[in-house]
Amino acid sequence: MTASGATPGTVRPGGRTARVHAAVRAATLAELAEHGFAGLAIDSVAARSGVHKTTVYRRWGGPEGLVADALEQAAAEPWPVPDTGSAEGDLRGVVRLVLTGFTDPHGGPVARAFVAAAQQSATAAQALAGFFAARHAQAAVVVERAVDRGELPAGTDGADVIRCAVAPLYYRLFVSGEPVDEAVADRAAAAALAAARAGVLT
Repeated sequence: MTASGATPGTVRPGGRTARVHAAVRAATLAELAEHGFAGLAIDSVAARSGVHKTTVYRRWGGPEGLVADALEQAAAEPWPVPDTGSAEGDLRGVVRLVLTGFTDPHGGPVARAFVAAAQQSATAAQALAGFFAARHAQAAVVVERAVDRGELPAGTDGADVIRCAVAPLYYRLFVSGEPVDEAVADRAAAAALAAARAGVLT
């Protein structure tokens, strides 16, 4: 805590600290999109953001800190969870959101860089786990609504249904290297829904 009672790095919202944070985060995402985690360099982030590299080193420590901060910020952002009126439509929408996140020409390289960072850094891995936990919690509402409508058994674990639905995408993207498209996403959603309806995920 500082003398003013504010935590360092969060003083004067909207002031210089906030502007520096936003500039460095934007530069980090741009560098990840262009060069991946392996090519993420403090000097490049500093040059792109207009923030002196000593400030970047002092506040973020290194590439791992930059990635962790970007993930923590992303976890706090709202996610456009679908509300189609049915468990089938909602689950399909959630899985397609994940698919788009990895295949979008602009956001896809960043999403892949986050996963690559987590494989190489414990700090990034912890931040990615926090990001996934936040996303699962946000998306679990589609399962809660389905339970309330009587489409799924009481006690169905919403986060587990979401994990089951998106897992095939991650397997193809990061393990087997098999193609991933909307048909794959829809099958994954259908399989998770079938398991939930059968009471497997309670």
